[in-house]
Amino acid sequence: MPDSTLHSRMRSFLHVLFLVFTAAAGLPAVIGAVPAVEHVVVIGCDGMGSLAFTETNAPVLHRLMREGAHTLRARGVMPTSSAPNWASMIMGAGPEQHGITSNDWRTNKFEIPALEVGPEGMFPTIFRVIREQKPGAHIACLHDWDGFGRLVERGRVDHLEHVKDAIETAGKADQYIRRHKPTFLFIHFDGVDHAGHAFGWRSPTYFKSVELVDSLIGDVLKAIADAGMGDKTLVLITADHGGIGTKHGGATLEELEIPWIIHGPGVAKGKVIGSPVNTYDTAATIAWVFGLKPPAVWIGKPVTDAFIAR
Repeated sequence: MPDSTLHSRMRSFLHVLFLVFTAAAGLPAVIGAVPAVEHVVVIGCDGMGSLAFTETNAPVLHRLMREGAHTLRARGVMPTSSAPNWASMIMGAGPEQHGITSNDWRTNKFEIPALEVGPEGMFPTIFRVIREQKPGAHIACLHDWDGFGRLVERGRVDHLEHVKDAIETAGKADQYIRRHKPTFLFIHFDGVDHAGHAFGWRSPTYFKSVELVDSLIGDVLKAIADAGMGDKTLVLITADHGGIGTKHGGATLEELEIPWIIHGPGVAKGKVIGSPVNTYDTAATIAWVFGLKPPAVWIGKPVTDAFIAR
């Protein structure tokens, strides 16, 4: 029997043996759906709705769309405000489940209670799920909008930092990636939203801010490559909402539709995702990639359509 066949059968046998052992012991079998992925980096761009994309701007993101999978028809949740949408993205559920209905939400100040809360007084996030089921993972979050930090269970991350400028946030992220090679990193950029409020969504300044963030994403990708993580890292780029005029929070597609771009091991190349994608599917997809069991209160589903069929 050829060595390659023997090794393949041995790996299969050990895999089955591991599943049997963990099931008998009542332990979770943490085997990722995409075994080549060792790191996930999510880049969230505040206010960068799908209307931010033209045929010629954002060359880095357009390259990732060509080389990975994407949809510009993903949807956020109502209301189209920041906290409800960032929460839904990392909590795998909507405001009806997690209870975050406005930017004024606090663990002790809310309109409706969450269906479930952990020790930190909030609905379970992907940070908590990773920490509980991959206890050795290195988890970090760098956020440009200070309100994002209120949505993260501080005890579940190795590093949580508010950085007040997109350029500085990218610089900190670059350093962090090179130094720590995190298992899961969430980077939040806020500048595009500021441009929308100040000058209007679809204004020349708005599109210039998109181009700046695009270049900063390029810097993050270079840091990932320089850290030797390039072929082991899944990168997911998305947003919380778009806008109309100089505002958001309403019920229009300009405010609701967001990009969802994914690139890395196991992702179908040049795939336009045809299945519906909701922002709360982001957390479910990350859990699925890592082989983690999602909380029963999550409603998100992994976007398997973005991946090569196995």
